[in-house]
Amino acid sequence: MIPSINDPGDDTAGLLYYLYGPGRAEEHVDPHLVASFDGMAPDPGRSADFHRAIKDLAGLIDQPVEALPPHSRPALPVWHTSVRAAPGDRRLSDDEWADIARQVVAATGIDPGDGEPGCRWAAVRHADDHIHIVATLVCEDGSRPDDFRSGMRAQAECRLIEKELGLTLVNAGDGTAAKRPTSAERHKAERQGRERTAREELRETVRRAVAGATSEEEFFDRLAAAGLLVRKREAPSGDLLGYKVALTDDRNEDNKPVYFAGSTLAPDLSLPRIRERWSATQQDAAGPDDRASAPSGPARARRRAAAAAWQALVIIDHGNDRQAAALIAAAGEVLDALAKTSAAHTRKQLREAARAFERASRSHVQVERGHDRALRQAARDLIYGGPALGRGEDGATTAMVIDMVAFMVIAAAHWHGKKNHAQQAAAARQAAEHLRAAYQSAAQHPMAVLRHRGRRLSQPLQRRQADHLRQAMPELAEQILTEPGWHALAATLADVEAAGHEPAALLAEAVARRELDTAESVSDVLVWRLRRLADLPADASAMPEADTAAPQSAGRPKRPSTGRSTRPRKPR
Repeated sequence: MIPSINDPGDDTAGLLYYLYGPGRAEEHVDPHLVASFDGMAPDPGRSADFHRAIKDLAGLIDQPVEALPPHSRPALPVWHTSVRAAPGDRRLSDDEWADIARQVVAATGIDPGDGEPGCRWAAVRHADDHIHIVATLVCEDGSRPDDFRSGMRAQAECRLIEKELGLTLVNAGDGTAAKRPTSAERHKAERQGRERTAREELRETVRRAVAGATSEEEFFDRLAAAGLLVRKREAPSGDLLGYKVALTDDRNEDNKPVYFAGSTLAPDLSLPRIRERWSATQQDAAGPDDRASAPSGPARARRRAAAAAWQALVIIDHGNDRQAAALIAAAGEVLDALAKTSAAHTRKQLREAARAFERASRSHVQVERGHDRALRQAARDLIYGGPALGRGEDGATTAMVIDMVAFMVIAAAHWHGKKNHAQQAAAARQAAEHLRAAYQSAAQHPMAVLRHRGRRLSQPLQRRQADHLRQAMPELAEQILTEPGWHALAATLADVEAAGHEPAALLAEAVARRELDTAESVSDVLVWRLRRLADLPADASAMPEADTAAPQSAGRPKRPSTGRSTRPRKPR
């Protein structure tokens, strides 16, 4: 059950006309009163004289306000909230909605009951899944109600109502979520044939513009390059105070662009909050116009991002809360950058992952800047490394970085879970599911190449790699040997050995940094960790094959191998 308390208003009759009217898209069906402060308020939905009944109901609700001297009346006396059932909940009766309305106005201090002064209110139902409650912010005795933090109190009461009525248990909010699109915005998007509202499109575009940016100039250049209209708010001194953005084709009834301030898109997209990411140390590390340090190409950028995610995992797991919060916020920038620069076959799932993780990137834990520098630089590298192809080293390193970022997102879900951040933990888990789907698309070809190479290894070489695995991971070795990805891991271990590394030692290092319990395929995870640690090409098709031999049949002599590598081995 989801309560949504709106900003105060000044026109009770106007609001009632809207609630009892057809709605902006004829979505209001059978509007009628389900409850009121005294149980006897007139119901315009059941009245023969609709307009007269609206005025009577508005006058009844407004009476305590009108009784005050004009100078004592609040400028915005109208309180309004909607209470909506979660998708999939059963259809509630009018009596159940009436009880819900009474519980909500009591919990929020609008009409506390038990002999305490209360405000006048009415609850209107014009759809199966929600009601609207209209009240005035003046009690019967002329005092103001105690409605401090009414939104949080309504949320807490709705959690109790869900349990009482056996409804979906919605994760409690903490005030850090982005503002949801209004009904009017959703209906406008439907009329215009948009999949998402202007607010949602703008929020995503601004998030991507922030990813890895290091200055106001760079940020605003990116907004302009994305095709947004930008208005800057300046103080008389000329100092920049804030900004607003609009889509070029989103217009109001006067054919003027509809602007949204950054703070209304998301709490962390206000200009002061964005500036927090641009500390002096970060600017020294990568100046706004110094892009020479950006990696030469998307593949190198993805390897750097995988390394940064690997380091971030340790801090999220073992650092303090402020450090972890900073890294989780920066992880959102990496996801936005990946979504912007990846190939078509992974782009949709990466965009969904970034959208889901946006909710997980914020909490009330104050971030400690500085520890997020490597991740923010990784996001910057991804942006300036350019769009990745879906094949070759670009495609393979995309699989590598998605695999590592997925572990980072799962670590964020665990951290939020330990802090009882229910909504953020759920969002991170949802993002992880999209990352798994993106990984399957990205890894299909490079892992197929590696599996083919592994199957072609000579039997003695396969046995040697299995021995390395048993030596480094005795508790998981037999499980890994039965996985479809074992041959890919065997080929990688052979490449590690050919590059002059000790396979068992490097395996132990790959395992020591992070648990493998959440991995769907342990062998896949180890492939990418080893190829990154040994600085091997992610696309194995570009490498010479290790010792191979044709499969042997019982009783047949071994045939000479024609695939032996001529690459000299480094001494171990």
